[in-house]
Amino acid sequence: MRVLVTGGAGFIGSTIADALVARGDEVVVFDNFSTGQRRFLEGLVDHPQATIIEGDILDEQSLIEALDGCDQVIHLAANADVRHGLERPRVDLEQNTIGTFTVLNAMRQAGVSRILFSSTGSVYGEPEVFPTPEDCPFPRQTSLYGASKLAGEGLIQAFCEGYGFGGVICRFVSILGERYTHGHLFDFYRSLMLDPTTLSVLGNGKQTKSYLYVGDCIAAMLLLVDTSESGRCTTYNLGTDEVTNVEIGRAHV
Repeated sequence: MRVLVTGGAGFIGSTIADALVARGDEVVVFDNFSTGQRRFLEGLVDHPQATIIEGDILDEQSLIEALDGCDQVIHLAANADVRHGLERPRVDLEQNTIGTFTVLNAMRQAGVSRILFSSTGSVYGEPEVFPTPEDCPFPRQTSLYGASKLAGEGLIQAFCEGYGFGGVICRFVSILGERYTHGHLFDFYRSLMLDPTTLSVLGNGKQTKSYLYVGDCIAAMLLLVDTSESGRCTTYNLGTDEVTNVEIGRAHV
């Protein structure tokens, strides 16, 4: 199987690219390297089963060319910096929603109809049911990031209905592990280095958060890569029962 991985130079993207090659698949890494890192792809640069393309998911023609000969897309490219969503609202719209549409439309033109999409547990906003099932009614959206990802889910569902695509939507919790380079844990660490007595967190300080090791995340994604069926879209939460409790001024497990 030949798989296009958008955002393939990122934390999760490069890890699943390595895993796909290790199991014998061919991989096309597609990344604009705005946040992805070339050092993550060192093992793929000269690999006969890997192709690395520098391109942007908003460039439809580049995507069409990259999709040549591909059987599947793993769409991971997105803006994941939730902190600045209200300051730069167009970023989430362009990189998450419009970018996903561009990927889907390029797939339609290239004759590729299977996609695995990285969504987020943030689409649940502030749910009242824990653990939150995939068919839980959606509450009000609480972030532009979550709203933009939910819009991407809707586009995939529509392409599955209208064009016979096979779609798998994965709603991630926070993923940690090797190649994790930025995010709220780094922000917490820097904050505590400056002032060990205070840690500012979003919300009321009594919330819990789930984390998943990247190796377990990749194993789940690989299990789902081959399950997409034409005309059908399925959604899965990728997470764990273990949670971290956060209290204002301190954090504990």
